[in-house]
Amino acid sequence: MNKFENLKKRNQHIPFYHVNDPAFTSYGKIIDNYKFEELNPYMEMTGIPKEGNVYVPSVAEMEETAVKEQIQSQFYGQLPIQIGYCNGVNSTLNGLEYHKGSEINYALTDIVLLLGQLQSVKNNQYDSSEIEAFFIPKGTAVELYGTTLHFAPCKISDKGFKVVVILPDGTNQPLNKETHKRTEEDSLLFMKNKWLLAHPDREVLINRGAYPGIKGENIQIYY
Repeated sequence: MNKFENLKKRNQHIPFYHVNDPAFTSYGKIIDNYKFEELNPYMEMTGIPKEGNVYVPSVAEMEETAVKEQIQSQFYGQLPIQIGYCNGVNSTLNGLEYHKGSEINYALTDIVLLLGQLQSVKNNQYDSSEIEAFFIPKGTAVELYGTTLHFAPCKISDKGFKVVVILPDGTNQPLNKETHKRTEEDSLLFMKNKWLLAHPDREVLINRGAYPGIKGENIQIYY
């Protein structure tokens, strides 16, 4: 039994797909025309925390590469971008975020992404029973559309995971000041270009001001 089939068997509580499955086209697409491997040497120097995750939005060394210039010029149409990373040992949903613009994830390890659709958010509430899981093999880069709900990857080994995260410049940075809430969506604005729904079980997010907008199970991935 291969790795994907084993994971699918262990996670029958959730729709579970390979990234090559047509089901992924609702959330994003595979990107294979850029040399993301140029980012590997820096990522090899980064560590994986023993608990939780670490997210760094912007890393100068990875932003001083040819692939950064290519992605910024072509993929993002000359919009300034940032390249950072998320490493960790997470295995649960915990929250769902979205951005006004696509996100690129480049997997340095095998990972699972838990994904939903922004269109399913009603009155700032999302039912976790609508989540779908996707296995992303090591070395794969994917675009997540702006309407794709996502959060930190899930590990599929005790070692944890490493993922490069590429976004429009300034995303996930602290807000300059508290904004006046004019619309329902404004309650979800958590950081710059980051709208976040947290699961009530994830108290660390709730205590930081995240909106408790996920109902249902805090889904976990088993391996």
